[in-house]
Amino acid sequence: MILNTRTPRCASGFAICGSIFDAARLRRELAAIEEKTSDPAVWADPARSQPLMRDRKRIENLLADDAELARRTDDIEAYFELAREGEDTEADLAREIPSLTEFTEKLESKTMLSEESDPLNAIVVVHPGAGGTESQDWAEMLMRMYIRWGERENFKVEINEVQDGDEAGIKSATFTISGEFAYGLLSGETGVHRLVRISPFDSAKRRHTSFASVFVSPEIDDTIVIDIKAEDLRIDTYRSGGKGGQHVNTTDSAVRITHIPTGLVAGCQNERSQHKNKEKAMKLLRSRLYEYELEKKKAVSKKLEDSKLDIKFGSQIRSYVMQPYRMVKDLRTRVEVGDVDRVLDGDLEPFIKGYLKMRREGGVPAAVAMDDDL
Repeated sequence: MILNTRTPRCASGFAICGSIFDAARLRRELAAIEEKTSDPAVWADPARSQPLMRDRKRIENLLADDAELARRTDDIEAYFELAREGEDTEADLAREIPSLTEFTEKLESKTMLSEESDPLNAIVVVHPGAGGTESQDWAEMLMRMYIRWGERENFKVEINEVQDGDEAGIKSATFTISGEFAYGLLSGETGVHRLVRISPFDSAKRRHTSFASVFVSPEIDDTIVIDIKAEDLRIDTYRSGGKGGQHVNTTDSAVRITHIPTGLVAGCQNERSQHKNKEKAMKLLRSRLYEYELEKKKAVSKKLEDSKLDIKFGSQIRSYVMQPYRMVKDLRTRVEVGDVDRVLDGDLEPFIKGYLKMRREGGVPAAVAMDDDL
């Protein structure tokens, strides 16, 4: 093993620390927030206190990450020091260095999350494309992929509404992934996803291509004002569906709310109480209206971006190929992963990082009509 005894260090570890965090600046920001929150008047106004608390938590988490990075790099430096003294630390270094690499890659992704809505929770909506059972099964596979991703990241995942397919899969699904920067990390997943495989539903074992769309929006909290007039809403109640048995809901507790001026719809059926379902449906609707207003503001600049992401079937952002070869390829960033099963089990880190890098560098996240490699 070749030891590098001249690795430059920053105050809290290897040189990598300075490229990930500006701890001094973060501490100044935290001190400024602490000064503001010392004013009793702030706590009387949730519109002022809640954003400050959210910012404080974000900075405290970043400082905790910086401390963890310092601890890991110091540990590795100690192993190098022991190796120079003749100790056998090769196994320890073989374990710690890849772990540090994975940790710093995740931290690097965090540093690229600078949009206003990036720190918020994510609301994910999945719809199958044309193709019946094939596409409905693919939509359910995508839903599972994002749920597994959320579990890998130690985020909270809550299913808001699922409509089961006629034979298999789902007709639609809405779920919330709660955690710091959940929306920022998943923002690049919006678009059409394509699957190529030998169909398990085709007795002739032919290759099929299926499509499903994913839409990700930020969950808006009470500090962001979205003006919704009662007369603009149509509220429908219906009986919750399910697999049957004791879980069948025998009352009209499910709620679907339609915002008439925009046509946006939000529903919730997973609670037994109609009141709770209505409350959650309103929260979903406010998030979608917020995203709708953001898109309206961006409309002018979008006209100048010919290859801006277009959420329509036939304009894929990513292909998942299981036959005739195995590969997942993002058609915007050209990131490729050969282990399809790993990706479908929730390992989206290469694609998330690739998208965030492209966004930071000013690249246009264009959807692609077809994958030229197929």
